[in-house]
Amino acid sequence: MTLLAGLRERARQLKTEVLALYLAARHPRTPWYAKLFLFAIVAYALSPIDLIPDFIPVLGLVDEIILLPLAIALALKMIPAGVMSECRARATQLQLRASWMGRLGAAFIVLVWLSLIVLAAIWAHDTFAGEHGATRDQLLFSLSDSSLNVPIALASSAP
Repeated sequence: MTLLAGLRERARQLKTEVLALYLAARHPRTPWYAKLFLFAIVAYALSPIDLIPDFIPVLGLVDEIILLPLAIALALKMIPAGVMSECRARATQLQLRASWMGRLGAAFIVLVWLSLIVLAAIWAHDTFAGEHGATRDQLLFSLSDSSLNVPIALASSAP
């Protein structure tokens, strides 16, 4: 197995394990202290505040590379083995069914970003080009009449 294939397999296993931990945190037989610990791990992982700031070279990544996996390993020891195996099986089933949902979600995110880029470009054009050049309506009109090969100058309504 190549290095890339090994990394892909490990990433897939990690996704399944994270989903299984989420399911275990919601499982009724999971002890309350394990649920609290899992909540703390997720809150820390998603928090913009780190124990060691990320801008410190090498040491900044220690919490993500070492501390979080150790905390997850400790959480796994707090969860009963039967609950965790049940949650892993359920996570595997959910991932197989949800692969198309992931693609749909990714497409939605891409469309949102593209929309934001277009809106930002329109805003930037209206804000900066409107003062120094043609307005958006003038540009659209000149683009629609580009087959004439004659520049059309419209009188600006601005003083």
